[in-house]
Amino acid sequence: MPASYAYLGPEGTFTEVALRTLPEAATRQLIPYVSVQSALDAVRTGEAEAAFVPIENSVEGGITTTLDELVAGAPLTIYREVLLSITFALLVRPGTKMTDIKTVSAHPAAQPQVRNWLKANLPDALWESAASNADAARLVQEGRYDAAFAGEFAAARYGLTALETGIHDAENAQTRFVLVGRPARPAAPTRADKTSVVLWPRDDHPGGLRDLLGEFATRGVNLMLLQSRPTGAGIGNYCFCIDAEGHISDRRMAEALMGLKRICREVRFLGSYPRAEVSPADVPSPLPGTSDGEFVAASDWVARCQDGRF
Repeated sequence: MPASYAYLGPEGTFTEVALRTLPEAATRQLIPYVSVQSALDAVRTGEAEAAFVPIENSVEGGITTTLDELVAGAPLTIYREVLLSITFALLVRPGTKMTDIKTVSAHPAAQPQVRNWLKANLPDALWESAASNADAARLVQEGRYDAAFAGEFAAARYGLTALETGIHDAENAQTRFVLVGRPARPAAPTRADKTSVVLWPRDDHPGGLRDLLGEFATRGVNLMLLQSRPTGAGIGNYCFCIDAEGHISDRRMAEALMGLKRICREVRFLGSYPRAEVSPADVPSPLPGTSDGEFVAASDWVARCQDGRF
């Protein structure tokens, strides 16, 4: 049997569509799981080589279910990311008219992306959350709900009809997906990379978040995502999920992470990996004083001073 990739199922999800854009997906057995948690647990237990799950969308930001699963439990590592443009179709059983729709369903992350359309076209419809958009389509097929917001491609899989297509509240909406596996050495840097970490502050004090962000700022590391998540230890206790431009092998990134390790109660490294749809030519040069060569030169200077060779 080929090695397997777990993904948020059932068949017909946007996650599956994004996963199939990876060249290596053609050589893996792709197995749908009922939730993000179960897909990631399959990796932790060794059932699957890796899991492919949504982690962020351009309308609502980080997908909290995925972030929380990466924060808690046995450590996992992000290997790859994929960006997918998202538009929804309103899927119904054949013969259903707009006036027949009393209940609609989709993944919770879909609701903010169709909220205005729903208010304008189905203001009285009751929203019911599902484990995924494709699962919502399956529930419509079974008669549980009247309509589902899902990819138009899911209609044939579940014997449904697309009553409306091209539904979205925000133009050019995208969802980011990540391939997650057990901890391993990061891939070699491409000069167009991203590093993901989770930070737990040592204590609560004025300027605490500024201190964390300062470790990146003083070294010229640009942040791409900053999201707080509750730790479960009580109101006001948070950790911070961060995506930053660069690779852990970059001197500026490595020194930023060393600084964070000194001042944080805990730091979880989630991986350094290639940025989707970005080439090295698109990445601006490091700020003056933050290139690897300048870090090396500064380190050599300190060594000479210590030896009395200044």
